[in-house]
Amino acid sequence: MQQPAWLAAAWAELGQREVAGSADNARIRAFFRDVGQPASLHDEVAWCAAFVGACLERAGLASTRSLMARSYLRWGANLDQGRFGAIAVLSRGSDPVAGHVGFLLGETDKHVVLLGGNQGDAVSVAAFPKARLLGLRWPSEATAEPVEKPDTPGSEALFARALAHVLEMEGGYSDDPFDPGGPTNLGITLKTYAEWKRVALTDANRATLKAELKRISPEAVRDIYLARYWTPANCAELAAPLAFFHFDAAVNHGVVGAMRLLQRAVGTDVDGEIGPNTRAAIARLAIEDALQRYAEVRRARYRALPHFWRFGRGWLARVDKTLARALVLDGGAPSGADTTPTAAKGADDMTESAAQTQPTAKWWGQSVTIWGALITGLSTVLPALGPAFGIDITSDLVREAGEGIVETVQAVGGLVGTLMTIYGRVRASQPLAQRSVQLKL
Repeated sequence: MQQPAWLAAAWAELGQREVAGSADNARIRAFFRDVGQPASLHDEVAWCAAFVGACLERAGLASTRSLMARSYLRWGANLDQGRFGAIAVLSRGSDPVAGHVGFLLGETDKHVVLLGGNQGDAVSVAAFPKARLLGLRWPSEATAEPVEKPDTPGSEALFARALAHVLEMEGGYSDDPFDPGGPTNLGITLKTYAEWKRVALTDANRATLKAELKRISPEAVRDIYLARYWTPANCAELAAPLAFFHFDAAVNHGVVGAMRLLQRAVGTDVDGEIGPNTRAAIARLAIEDALQRYAEVRRARYRALPHFWRFGRGWLARVDKTLARALVLDGGAPSGADTTPTAAKGADDMTESAAQTQPTAKWWGQSVTIWGALITGLSTVLPALGPAFGIDITSDLVREAGEGIVETVQAVGGLVGTLMTIYGRVRASQPLAQRSVQLKL
């Protein structure tokens, strides 16, 4: 039986295996490079899709260039039955986004046999339950020519700039009891750090790992962000301004969460994966329009979180600053904005629009918090101040309206005022400013 060229390329890599520890298998890193992903990615990054893509590219076919296994469900043409060398896409657990992909060698009543990468941390032949099979694909005319590879140097420079911004936003070490992420340094949680080191986080090693996290090296920080956020979020496939904003979202909302928010923003099906439909929806919008929509979706997401009362102001300020910097990358700024750049802390080459990142002060008379406090206070002293405002609460009025009228008015006023104060404090995002008021009599 004659085998397809891509399958021959796959057999040539049989036996390639991840290297234990911090070292990497250069052949596995080459799979990332061949599909346009940064060659600096480590071999612990899920690489089954990179392996399939590299074999296709080496055979002269265009791959999806994605590290998401399920991206191949939209690649080529669908097959109704198995075919030697077909691309087989499998589910993985209950996650609707995760999956596995490999080349079909054969099948039994209950299993499919695949030649694939990252199977037991190696390029190997393995059997998988047929119940996990999501689809079989075969090359079509659209996959006959490889796509142009992205500009790697430009992508690396953009990643460095986006990372500098994220590190500024994340800040240094913190261990806030209200933060569900727990101990965090430069945006990297203790759990993420342990996973990167390939060790289980236990009570026995928790203190040691926390100490290591506090002094984590810049190289480790870069590797973690590249492998866990920039690459899986497909940032390199997006225009620079959108990639910049999307990377920040991936760090703050999670990779799949950010993809879903982006899809809501551009008005396409929400499946947590950037595919042809999402790219087409993005292409239909001007970059500034896409960014503004994305920013608004992120704000809405933050406001729905239970800890918004504590972190909300910082979250919203982060969106504003990220948006301003992304718009500068696009060569423009929002209408009416001050485009004078100012140096950003921790990144000498980063610029921002001061008008976009600094909250605009508002008059105290526009503050819900202030009015709530005033109403609460006035309700308390209503009986004494009533006559001054033409409200004479006489004994006859009390008898007609009921003995509890004053207490009722005070209680209702106090409740309304208190609720206004709490609401205004939670939603506050701007400082107050004095304003002179002249009354013309």
